Amino acid sequence: MDILYLLLPLSVVLVLLILGVLGWSVYRGQFDNLDQEGVRILDEDQEKSSGPP
Repeated sequence: MDILYLLLPLSVVLVLLILGVLGWSVYRGQFDNLDQEGVRILDEDQEKSSGPP
């Protein structure tokens, strides 16, 4: 039962940390345009293959 006094505050801190990181990433624009990154990777791959060896 004593372990709950340690685990509950640690879990609350962990949840707050995760929410803080998620909020920071949304605020910084990490999730603004998800489709562009997939296209950018494919375009970059084509540029490398068409260039000189």
